[in-house]
Formats: sequence, structure tokens, C-alpha cells
Amino acid sequence: MRQFIVTKNDAGQRLDRFAAKVAASIPSSLLQKYFRRKEIKVNGHWARPDLRLAEGDCVRLYIPEEFFTGRTAGPGWLESLRPDLDIVYEDENILLVNKMPGVLCHEAGGWSADTLIARVQAHVYQAGGWDPAAESAFAPALCNRIDRGTGGIVIAAKTAAALRVLDEKIRAREVTKEYLCVCVGTPSPAAGRLEGWLFKDAVKNQVYVKPRQEPGASFAATDYQVLASRDGLSLAACRLHTGRTHQIRVQMAHAGWPLLGDGKYGRERVNRRRGESRQLLWSWRTAFDFTSPAGELEYLRGRSFTVKDVPFVEKYFPGFALPTAL
Repeated sequence: MRQFIVTKNDAGQRLDRFAAKVAASIPSSLLQKYFRRKEIKVNGHWARPDLRLAEGDCVRLYIPEEFFTGRTAGPGWLESLRPDLDIVYEDENILLVNKMPGVLCHEAGGWSADTLIARVQAHVYQAGGWDPAAESAFAPALCNRIDRGTGGIVIAAKTAAALRVLDEKIRAREVTKEYLCVCVGTPSPAAGRLEGWLFKDAVKNQVYVKPRQEPGASFAATDYQVLASRDGLSLAACRLHTGRTHQIRVQMAHAGWPLLGDGKYGRERVNRRRGESRQLLWSWRTAFDFTSPAGELEYLRGRSFTVKDVPFVEKYFPGFALPTAL
């Protein structure tokens, strides 16, 4: 049996999700079995899996010890890892990080210290903003992801309350994300909206544009605006209205203006000639355009943040000054 006292960061979440985090090695089907057998209790009483926990609740899990041996964040790697983060903004609740191309947000199918989330957790730990020994389940988490080859702003939550608010706001499209990209050719018209249905082949990790809605296809919309053109290339700003996998890359390519360096949807011949092996795409601006109450993050309403420099802009459009907003 293991006993946990719910902290502020763990409060508000469902009991079954809390149990799955603290007993990291237990299969979900087996965890549900222990719920049915009333082996998981809150404050001495059997509780439903969907119970919302409150700060100070006592959770007891009468399950084998072996299921509590899953990998958890320990002070060893948290102390030794050098975060090396380019921080755009930070306060006690959130962290905006300018991710470099080549860095994974999370390790696919496992865990690695060489990921953005590991660096974020090490940074918050070393700054005294998170103590895993005092938490049962919560750890700083990323609220959005960008592709390995894409650079730019990623939002991280340092508290459970901030994570819940940001997850809700991102789902409600109350967080605006704008990207800069270098595309091959000159988009025409110079500003517009790309709309369509995107289907993701999970096996190939490839996204396809479909002419109409069909099973598995999701609607996607992207606004674009050409900022400069030079030597057969264009610098464009893109604003996401939906958050589909590879959305900007596949929609721009389908429209006839593939991103320079994109090995999946781009023009390999042009990429080789220009010496680019990663898509020139940067999450450049994030705005908190809240239209509903934001709880602990109300102070962020109406604020926006931009990166100071996008490496490929000066390379291909020397002298171009990044705007503060579009």
C-alpha cells in the first residue's frame, strides 16, 4: 500500500489520472480492476475514478509495490543537466522558450534528457520552482509542441493550475500562434487563407490534403501574408486557426509554395542547391487573446511575446526588420 497527500499542484485532477501517474508502471486495464475491487480510497473511503481531488486529500492505493517503480524525475539528472534555454518570458506560472531546430519536445516512445521538456524541468527545479520530492504526480509540462526541425516559442506550465488554464485556452483557440517561414516562389495573392481537410498517415508520419471531408480527415485553416520576396524565395508570416500536424508545411506545399528545406513536403532539388536540410519555419509570436475568464493567468490577457531573432531571416532577407505584430 502507498499513501499520498494531495498537494496544491495535484488538486483538481481526476483520481484515476492521479493514480496512473503515481503508479506509473500499472496497465490501465489493471488499474480499473483495482478501482472495481475498491482497492483505491480517498480519505478512508472508496472513491469513483472520476472523483476530483482536493488539496489535503489522503489517497491510498492498495496495489502491489512493483507498480510504483516507474521512472520518475529524480534530483540526480535534474541537478546535473544544463538546461541551456533561450527564455522569451518567465514568471511563477509559465515559461516561454525559444526552441532551437533539432531539439525534440518529447522523446518519441520513451524518455530522454536531451529533450526540451527535460531541460524545462531541470531549469524550473534548479531555480527552486519545483520540488519533485514534494509532489505526488505533477511535473512542469509543455502546453504545445512543434516539430523537431522547427524552431520557436513553446509554452510550458510550471504549475498544475497554469497547465489546466492553458490547455483549456489552447483548445478554445484563445492562444494565437504565428510563424515565419521561407517558401519557394511568391504566394499569390500576397495575403490570404488556406483551408482544407488534412489526413494524417500515422505509420508514415505523412499528412495529405484531401479535396473534401472524409473519415480521419480534419479541417485546417491557415492565414498567410507575404512580408518580402527575393531571389525566388518569399518570407511569409502564417497564423494558425487550427493546430493540425505539419499544417503550415503541407498547406503551403499544396498551394504551390513549399517551405525551403522541407524534406517531406518540399522540393529536394531546391533544398540541395540552397544547402538546407530542415524546414525554415519558426514559431515567432505567441499572443494570449483570452476571451473568457483565465483564472490564475488573467494577467496575461492581451499580452503577446515575440522572439528577438529568427536566424534564416537575415540569411535570406538581409536587412529585413521583424515587425512586432502583424
